[in-house]
Amino acid sequence: MENNARERKKKIDKLLYWILPVLSILLIVIAWITFSSVHPELMPGPVEVWNRLIKTFTKPIGRINLLGHAWASLRRVLTALVAAWAFGISFGILIGWNKTCRALLGSIFEMIRPIPPIAWIPIIIMWFGIGELPKVLLVFIGTFVPLVINTSTGIQMVEKINVDVGKVFGGNNRQILTQIVIPTALPSIFAGIRTSVSSGWTTVLAAEMLAATAGLGSMVTKGWQGGDMALVLVAVITIAIVGAILSVVLAKLEKVVCPWNN
Repeated sequence: MENNARERKKKIDKLLYWILPVLSILLIVIAWITFSSVHPELMPGPVEVWNRLIKTFTKPIGRINLLGHAWASLRRVLTALVAAWAFGISFGILIGWNKTCRALLGSIFEMIRPIPPIAWIPIIIMWFGIGELPKVLLVFIGTFVPLVINTSTGIQMVEKINVDVGKVFGGNNRQILTQIVIPTALPSIFAGIRTSVSSGWTTVLAAEMLAATAGLGSMVTKGWQGGDMALVLVAVITIAIVGAILSVVLAKLEKVVCPWNN
């Protein structure tokens, strides 16, 4: 009897967790429709935005349709993320594991960490111009910091007893790091990876405002400068959808790599 009640409660909870996200989206849409009907000069309605989305395929912006602009942004973000994941995780492990490196490089990182990526725009333009590299570099800066913070924190939070057990069984520093410390810190590293994706999408919007001819950020700029709020919303909604898809993919990947953390 008790088991049946517990199973019923689990099913209800599972159904509730499916309904609540849908309900929250519906509430946003209702609020959007209400606000746009009261203030159409400030916010175009869903129908107008949908028609503008269709128009991005029939009359492409800069001869590039919506999918092309989305791919341009995604390519920049993925390029920056691959570099940030490689260097950020490695650097985080280094300062998290090695006290000497933490003392030597950690203070420098702590000085640079509070600087927002957008603050680097003037320097990046002066050094690299307004081509493709500055945009990827700006996204790299925005994604590098959360990776280092989460990785180094995860490494330092590994229980000392786990390290001591590795030493008792004759493991050297490399073996302890690769077989005990890093696997234990994986949930924290994945948290940094997921944060870096969100940060990357936030930063690419600003990066593509640097005279970009393609990308969702350039669509936002063109819509804003032309007073086309529907185009701005098309770009913003597309950024949200792609970012959400990436987040779901990473969440599924985390369940595979870190099954003990679920």
